[in-house]
Amino acid sequence: MSEKPSVLFVCVHNAGRSQMAAGWLAYLAGDRVEVRSAGSAPADQVNPAAVEAMREVGIDISAESPKILTYDAVEASDVCVTMGCGDACPVFPGKRYLDWKLDDPAGQGVEAVRSIRDEIKTRIEGLIAELLPGEETMD
Repeated sequence: MSEKPSVLFVCVHNAGRSQMAAGWLAYLAGDRVEVRSAGSAPADQVNPAAVEAMREVGIDISAESPKILTYDAVEASDVCVTMGCGDACPVFPGKRYLDWKLDDPAGQGVEAVRSIRDEIKTRIEGLIAELLPGEETMD
């Protein structure tokens, strides 16, 4: 395990919530945290409304693509944040699991996705405060 904490964000399609969370964490924590995201049933592409909502705050997730959840990704992560994937996420002893109840942006316009984006940012800021105590976010 590396010195820096690693976080895996998991949702069903790895197209909206988990991609926005990964984008926020990479943006706010910089290279101080290793960031992964995956889905139990990945979509074909990242949700365009999520891409647009993140672009509005200066974060480009357009090059990301949904990835399948693997045991290796969970095993390699210190914290696993699930977002509505239920029992699909494998559980390893000694890992920290957080379940964030967030609305699914699938099929919603950018207006609806903005509030999800902003809630995720607040949760990411709290997570960074726990993972990197005493350090400021890059924002």
